[in-house]
Amino acid sequence: MFTYVFLGILVLVILTFLMGVKTVPQGYIWTVERFGAYTHMLQPGLNFVVPYIDQIGKKINVQEQVVDIPEQSVITRDNASVAVDGIIYFRVMEAEKAAYQVANLQVALTTLAMTNIRAVIGEMELDATLSSRERINSQLLTILDGATEPWGVKVSRVEIRKIEPPENLIRAMNLQMTAERERRAVVARADGEREAQIKRAEGEKQALVLAAEGRRIAAVQDAEARERLAEAEATATRMVSEAAAQSGDAALRYFIADRYVRAFQSVASAPNTRLVVVPMESSALAGGITQALELFRNTGEPPAGPSGPSAGGGGGGRPRGPLPHSEPPAPRAATPAEIPPIPAPIVTTPLVDTTPMAPPAAPGSPRAGGVWSGGVPPTTAPGQGPWGRG
Repeated sequence: MFTYVFLGILVLVILTFLMGVKTVPQGYIWTVERFGAYTHMLQPGLNFVVPYIDQIGKKINVQEQVVDIPEQSVITRDNASVAVDGIIYFRVMEAEKAAYQVANLQVALTTLAMTNIRAVIGEMELDATLSSRERINSQLLTILDGATEPWGVKVSRVEIRKIEPPENLIRAMNLQMTAERERRAVVARADGEREAQIKRAEGEKQALVLAAEGRRIAAVQDAEARERLAEAEATATRMVSEAAAQSGDAALRYFIADRYVRAFQSVASAPNTRLVVVPMESSALAGGITQALELFRNTGEPPAGPSGPSAGGGGGGRPRGPLPHSEPPAPRAATPAEIPPIPAPIVTTPLVDTTPMAPPAAPGSPRAGGVWSGGVPPTTAPGQGPWGRG
């Protein structure tokens, strides 16, 4: 009997000890109530309470928690209905307040968030609601954090997950967006064309300016070239005048004869000239050329250009330079009477002989063999040479 009593007492002692030892997990805080009144809190770890007197009241989770805000329909300022939902991040900072100041913390937070969402979005228009989520989040965070401070709760973040207008409003917004995109495209195209026209006009303007500058520079250079040419002509004329003043009329006559010979040579060497008719005053031409050569023999200087038609090696012309084995004559100035007038050359186009050709000559005739034996050909008309009209 005594043994049973001892065993009963031992079991009671063990149960009492176990009831007085409490182990609190990490992230939680327990409240202790003595006869139904709050006395203190138990921190995470091993704790002791008075058995049969102290009891565990509330087990408060002090970790950061997430609460979903149910979806609800909210009317905006411009009478547009949108569906809104979100989430709340909060943490219990004072466990006794969260345990005894509010009956159901999560329900209270959810209801408070839903009412404040309707209040905040109801003051905004639809476009601002869709584009200002950050503003809505910050306003809700300020309101909820201030409202939950007596509960010992810290609201760290509020996020709006969805703001969805009705289907008909979405179609209208799509049409509006399409029209706005088209308007922007037209404006952008017009701006591009305007910029292109401006750039093109600037390019044409620059081209005109550069062309005008080029013409101005060319005109200046042309004027300078004409000025230099005029200076050269004046210098040449002055030198000729000085030579004429120093050497008398002989140098001037030589200059004129040389120019005449050069002109006659250019006319005779022209590619479109087939016939050059020497004027009747050819003897005067030869005399002028001879006098020019005689003048240069006297002065000892060679002529500046060709000496006329007789400059070749054919007969009838006088050789250039002093005659061999002869003393140069004494220089003298020619008188005006000795210089014959210099006629201008006459250039004519070749004439075509229209006289019918004679029949072939008989053997033994003067025309046989293609060589004239003398006399005038039988088919030669009066005033016409053997090679056409002279």
